Parts: sequence; C-alpha cells; structure tokens
Amino acid sequence: MKATITFDEEDDLRTALDGYKWKLCVWDLDQEMRRLLKYDESLTGDQYDIVDKLREKLHEIKNDYGLNLD
Repeated sequence: MKATITFDEEDDLRTALDGYKWKLCVWDLDQEMRRLLKYDESLTGDQYDIVDKLREKLHEIKNDYGLNLD
C-alpha cells in the first residue's frame, strides 16, 4: 500500500513519522505494568492496585482512540 501525505508544519510531519515509536513506547509501558502485576512479589497491596488501575486506564484511553497494540 502506498500513500502520500503533505504537511504544512515540520512538527506535524515529525508527529506522523514518530507514530510507530509512540506505539512501541506505549506497548513497552503496558508490558512493564503487566510484568509488575504478574511477577513482582515486592509490590504492596496499594502499589498493586495503583499499577492495575493505571493499566486499566491506559487500555481505556487506547480503546477510546480506536487504537490497538497488537
């Protein structure tokens, strides 16, 4: 597939070009939170709850934008 997009501002171009990097960044963050929840036995109950809520919020925001990390 081929597409041509024109940008008037360099910042808009940079944002478009960095889209995949942002996806990888969010995926890495999600995986780190998953690792903490699944394997980190040093988390207190409150810490576990916070990480769990943040991960849920991340997925909610991602879904609201119609995005996926697959």
